[in-house]
Amino acid sequence: MSDSGVLRFGRYAFPPNALGYCGPDDHDALLGYVVGGRADQGLVELGRRFEGAYPYLQLIARSNGIGDPFDARVVEAYWLGNRLLEGVDMGAFAGSLRERFGGRVRADAMRWLAAKPLAGATPHHNFHVFEVYTRAGLMNGDASGPLLSVMDSCRISWGEVVAVAADHLTVMRSPLELVAGKLALGAARQTEATAKGGGYVPGVRAGDAVSMHWSWACEVLKPRELARLRESTRAALALCNATL
Repeated sequence: MSDSGVLRFGRYAFPPNALGYCGPDDHDALLGYVVGGRADQGLVELGRRFEGAYPYLQLIARSNGIGDPFDARVVEAYWLGNRLLEGVDMGAFAGSLRERFGGRVRADAMRWLAAKPLAGATPHHNFHVFEVYTRAGLMNGDASGPLLSVMDSCRISWGEVVAVAADHLTVMRSPLELVAGKLALGAARQTEATAKGGGYVPGVRAGDAVSMHWSWACEVLKPRELARLRESTRAALALCNATL
């Protein structure tokens, strides 16, 4: 088991879990693991109960000959993007989409979705957000809300920290917008990101780039990580816009 991988998975998975949108009900346990920086089999079991994300980790790991779906490289590929996404067999990806979502969407929509891997889709979280999440009934309860707002909150985004307070960060972040019928990232604007008293992103400073998920700051990004997330998002948006 990769401690760093499963902890990083939990760091990104917790924000929607705390809102009751996905994953197990034991939100406090997941938060305790992440803030405490400890990993054991209990955290692995919590991670496996994220029915939206975990099968993607399995697919990425299996395609690249990696035994642990929570391997740090696999987790990074799913949330931020890296070269492992290029190693995923597109036929296997399409088959996974059919198996997982064939019973949740109309037949014509499933044909359209299953064709996305051959058009260049990769099993990145932002592909899941733009193409699958809000269409396949994966949000618990009455959490779907307005589509654009949900996609903007659920995608992994990034921003530059301009101020650090006791329990939140002030961040300059580009929102998801609909421009002439296409999805685009707008001009950066100031927003607040939860940081849980500094325990969630320890050591963060003004000028840092942070990743964000459902209005939480997940971690400070290194320049190469930020570049990967930007590129993965750009590719996912372009693919989604091709069929809007």
